[in-house]
Amino acid sequence: MSETDISRTPAPRFIFEREERVRFGHCDPAGIVFYPRYYEMLNAVVEDFFTLGLRIPFDQLLGVRRVGLPTVQLDSGFERISRMGDVLRQRVALEHLGRSSLRLFHHYEGPDGRRAWFRQSLVCTSLETHRAQPLPDDVRSALLALSGRGGLQESTP
Repeated sequence: MSETDISRTPAPRFIFEREERVRFGHCDPAGIVFYPRYYEMLNAVVEDFFTLGLRIPFDQLLGVRRVGLPTVQLDSGFERISRMGDVLRQRVALEHLGRSSLRLFHHYEGPDGRRAWFRQSLVCTSLETHRAQPLPDDVRSALLALSGRGGLQESTP
């Protein structure tokens, strides 16, 4: 989906947010966030979304329960630069919930507006077999409860 398409879609219903300060290690020699660092921030937001937002510890999900949630598709757009010391508000919306997958929309905002966006599809897998499996019932229930089903598109594929 292009940036133009993103700007035409209805405003997402954000169900989780946190803030992250841009650190020296996020930046390139030009003093701005080096774009691959945004993907590292994205992974941290997903972990916090599960642990703090859904109240399902991400480390337990992967470690003890052996449930994986690899990213299978990721679209992104970078709109404004971020510099060391900036505080980014990172928001997450649940766009789609399937039998074994979910799609998240991430919005990173600074004081001057949106800096970057990401549309991320994750698939639930067994870390024993590395094959797709249905989302665990507690994960599905937590996603539905947190989203309030508002605008959520549920499907079985």
